[in-house]
Amino acid sequence: MNNPLRIAVLASGRGSNLAALLVARDCGDLPVEFVLVASDKAAAGALQLAQAAGVPTLALDPRHYPDRRAFDIDLFARLAASGAELLVLAGFMRIIDSDALTPWIGRMINIHPSLLPKYRGLHTHRRALEAGDSEHGASVHYVTAELDGGPVIAQVRLAVESGEDEHRLAQRLLPLEHRLLTAVVAGIAGGRIALDTDRVQFNGEALAQPLQLIDGRLVKNH
Repeated sequence: MNNPLRIAVLASGRGSNLAALLVARDCGDLPVEFVLVASDKAAAGALQLAQAAGVPTLALDPRHYPDRRAFDIDLFARLAASGAELLVLAGFMRIIDSDALTPWIGRMINIHPSLLPKYRGLHTHRRALEAGDSEHGASVHYVTAELDGGPVIAQVRLAVESGEDEHRLAQRLLPLEHRLLTAVVAGIAGGRIALDTDRVQFNGEALAQPLQLIDGRLVKNH
């Protein structure tokens, strides 16, 4: 039996994606070991969730460093020391220095609340509504130095309802984000998803389009 994949999670907020990953692990659906949950905010709810689950935590204050690069280099050195094989950015609200992230390319993923390449950055729900989109969603992608620009692994979609505001749209999307992230991490842990140079591989084949989460399963988008 293969050893569980060792993962570290980075989060700046309440940690709802982390909570979903922990539940999946506890249910036996996610063959991973959480080696660290790290944050740039000592009061982040994600740290409290991790502590309650017995997962080691780390909080570093960016204000204690001379610049962003110094913070990132120290943070990622500590992540490496944890033994993590995969880094999961789950609401980590910082742009990462390229020198810090380059060694992790292909071993670091992020979940973003839009159908990338649409709406990189912030306020994605508001921007989708302002554009009059009929469909919205979330994406999990490999992290590169380009903001929300790395190869997209998988997406989940939902129809925009008439008259809804950004808060309602975000609320409806969130449980789908949780399922999407869990499915992708499970795929990586099971060896079905990997990055080969700049192409996402699924079951050994390069993807022309991101996988789609349909009825809880990742399927190829034909």
